[in-house]
Amino acid sequence: MNIVINDEPHTLDAPLTLAVLLEQLSRRQPGTALAVNQQIVPRERWSTHLLQEGDELVIFQAIAGG
Repeated sequence: MNIVINDEPHTLDAPLTLAVLLEQLSRRQPGTALAVNQQIVPRERWSTHLLQEGDELVIFQAIAGG
């Protein structure tokens, strides 16, 4: 399966959930947020949201500031 993660193409084995992908990428820390095809996916759906061929994923880290 071919998807784009943060503007970089990746080839991954399917089926793959967002939670498993984050584990594989070592990106499952507090403050992580995800958008798939420009739609935010709530954290409670990461373990059930299956990625599809051609999906565009943005992983970003929320940072508190002051």
